[in-house]
Amino acid sequence: MDLSKAKDTFLQEARELLQQFETLLLKAESASLDSEDLGALFRTVHTIKGSAGLFGFEAIVSFCHTVENVLAQLRSGTLSLTPELSQLLLLCRDGISRLVDDAEVSETPLVEVPEAERALQDALASVGVHEETPAKPRSIPVATMHADVDDAQRWHIRVKFGADVLRGGVDPIACLRYLSTLGTISGMQTLFPSLPALDELDPETCYIGFDFTLTSSASLAEIDGTFDFAREGSEIEIKSLTPVAVPAAAPAPDNQPEPEARHAEPVARKPGEGKFLKVEAAKLDRLINLVGELVIAGAAANVLSVNRNDNQMQEAISTISTLIEQIRDGALNMRMVPVGEIFQRFPRVVRDVAHELGKDIELRISGEETELDKSMVEKLTDPLMHIVRNALDHGIEPAAERKSSGKPTRGKIELMAYHESGSVVLEVSDDGGGIRRDKVIHKAVERGLIESGAGLTDAQVYHLLFEPGFSTAEAVTNLSGRGVGMDVVKKNIEALRGEIEIESREGQGTTMRLRLPLTLAIIDGFLVQVGPSQFVIPLDMVLECIELVTQESRYRRYIELRGEVLPYIDVRDIFDIHDAALPSYRYIVVVQYGNKRAGLVVDHLLGELQVVIKPLGKLFRGAQGISGSAILGSGEVALILDVPQLVQVACRQEKEEIEHHHERSHTEHACGK
Repeated sequence: MDLSKAKDTFLQEARELLQQFETLLLKAESASLDSEDLGALFRTVHTIKGSAGLFGFEAIVSFCHTVENVLAQLRSGTLSLTPELSQLLLLCRDGISRLVDDAEVSETPLVEVPEAERALQDALASVGVHEETPAKPRSIPVATMHADVDDAQRWHIRVKFGADVLRGGVDPIACLRYLSTLGTISGMQTLFPSLPALDELDPETCYIGFDFTLTSSASLAEIDGTFDFAREGSEIEIKSLTPVAVPAAAPAPDNQPEPEARHAEPVARKPGEGKFLKVEAAKLDRLINLVGELVIAGAAANVLSVNRNDNQMQEAISTISTLIEQIRDGALNMRMVPVGEIFQRFPRVVRDVAHELGKDIELRISGEETELDKSMVEKLTDPLMHIVRNALDHGIEPAAERKSSGKPTRGKIELMAYHESGSVVLEVSDDGGGIRRDKVIHKAVERGLIESGAGLTDAQVYHLLFEPGFSTAEAVTNLSGRGVGMDVVKKNIEALRGEIEIESREGQGTTMRLRLPLTLAIIDGFLVQVGPSQFVIPLDMVLECIELVTQESRYRRYIELRGEVLPYIDVRDIFDIHDAALPSYRYIVVVQYGNKRAGLVVDHLLGELQVVIKPLGKLFRGAQGISGSAILGSGEVALILDVPQLVQVACRQEKEEIEHHHERSHTEHACGK
């Protein structure tokens, strides 16, 4: 039987539960855990243990049993959650995570606990945890086994498995195998409620059920949880057969059912359970691709209706276009996930690295609910991890140094996410010593990257940090100093059509700011024409369009717009389009990226449209000012302008013009002109 799909579900849920386990333990370091938190801790490990038992991953079951025993003692008050025990439990979490990773690549069930996990078991025993030997999986049937637990109860369980459980990768026998680890199974009867004739049997359809008695000290929730993977389409009935003690002087009311027929209390369900459906990411990607092709086909139909001057057809196409836009937005929203999915792993990173460095560092997180395309979230983890580790190692000073400079001995790192001008901004800030400009320049001169005495702006100095192999660290450590990382961070961010900015004040701290587009799939665009070529500008970056008026000005690359200076660049110059005559009237498209504005000079304004972003071929990957391509309704290809890069070019040219003007004025004044 193919259990791959069910196994993938187990692996995903196990990792989510381990993250929840880690979050609760880190919370315990700043605030005490209440009974509900301790219960949640216990349930995370217990659920992993139960699910692992269904697949025969005995090493996970065994080690989870050890951790479960610790958590049970914490819940009962036998143990206290000391810092030492909290650290051990975090290591246990890592141990379970390694076992889960091994289960992902292993084709056979894990049968032994690795030496590292055995060492953790010994460490747990050293802090007062006395482990109970977990029950070993037993073969079925097990009618001769007896429970030896004082508080064991008898349960009557009747289950009729759904017809599709085998197709879902669930083995009914595995459910019984796990139940046997919770107690004694007896009185087993196999049920065939809907068994067809032999020639009508479908090997992928489940026809069986079981009726048996379980003697166990496990709770109803634990027993019921055995059937979580097989619940859909199945009929599951669990009744308590254990008599309830009633005082002799207090007879049972007339309407009180006999103990043998007493039903167990229904298992509590979370309010939101059943409202969410997990979808394989590949299926969602295929849906997005189909929606993209639908957008292109809709644009082609619209062009055809306009060319034919068919009003009825245009009206119908307009309705279809509206529906396509709604489908597009809905499909893209399905791929949007909160950036908290990335942020949640950093509390542990900050805690462990700070401990390794001997620093006291507080992590503050805000904007976790800000949403971003899932494909981008997965690619942002490594760049953010490197930036945070740099802030921990290079940014935050040692406690003694902070105290001598009048700072609190406890350092602070902030992770923040927010939307701005159609983009998502992620910031990593620290209140450390900042970037030492002189040190960066000295290292750059030493490596031959710049000439001595070069007058560089702060932005140009900080840009040197992204040079391959550049590092100002005095010594190589296991965290940094090898000059590997920041150049890769920059490449990864640019591959996502984003940019990275650095702000720093020496002695006060540094902020690394990542600015990214909302999605990499489909965008609303503004189509313009320059000469014979057509270009798409992302619509959420367009502020307005104005007519270009020729002015007598000594500075050729900026104009005055409502009392403010607006730098601009001519798209003809950027792409060397000079083989077409200039039109009588030209236009400036005012765009904004972050807090910067600039103008793009174009020949014609063609209007709004939806476009599917297509990647550039290898030949064009190094092209400046282009972020992708799009197929228009006419079948022609339009290039998508890289607005962040073009805005930077415009601002840089404006600054150079002004500096050149000042130098020229100074020279003329010195010469007496």
